[in-house]
Amino acid sequence: MKASIAAILFILLTFGKSFSQQTVNFDLTKLAVQGNLIVKNRTITVNEEGSKKFIELGKKMTATPVWLPIDNFEEGKVELIARGKDILQGSFYGIAFHAENDSTFEVVYCRPFNFQTTDSLRKTHAVQYGFFPHLDWQVLRKSHPGLYESGILNPPKANDWVTLTIIVDSKEIKAFINHASQSTLVAKKLNTSLKGKIGIFGFNSDAESLKIFPSK
Repeated sequence: MKASIAAILFILLTFGKSFSQQTVNFDLTKLAVQGNLIVKNRTITVNEEGSKKFIELGKKMTATPVWLPIDNFEEGKVELIARGKDILQGSFYGIAFHAENDSTFEVVYCRPFNFQTTDSLRKTHAVQYGFFPHLDWQVLRKSHPGLYESGILNPPKANDWVTLTIIVDSKEIKAFINHASQSTLVAKKLNTSLKGKIGIFGFNSDAESLKIFPSK
């Protein structure tokens, strides 16, 4: 009981009122073991390879993110370290943010199976921004082709560990791959909400950590 109370107090102090004033590095395996990730309609498992520990996002396709124990992210930079698989339409990973609930949120995600494809069209579909549930990739690709998804200038391999960085402000979203100086994607923000939950989006992929640098 004392350990549980201590864990709750730690979360409140770390991710509560002080969250907007400090950088926070989320070790996803620790949060999973402690039961502090919010997991609904899906499964995750903890695994390790060598010195790297990570959570595995289940193989079942689902649009429900794995939520972190905060609900007040506004603006700033977010970095996710993750990796996918070279399975056509079978592996995704990304960052969900400004969420109102389990189905209404913005997201930037990667399609690793398109990173190094020889298909010129699929190459331009490597990184995607959307506002679920109504403005997903299908709607945006049809109504605004090329504006909300893009290719990667120097793409990693499909199964490489990748750092996906997004910069969120009130008007636009920028995405970067592996700390590149040039953005991979710049998209107009489609959600009028400027605050909400943040989490890990995707399936059949692995995620190691997520770091948030809130804007001052």
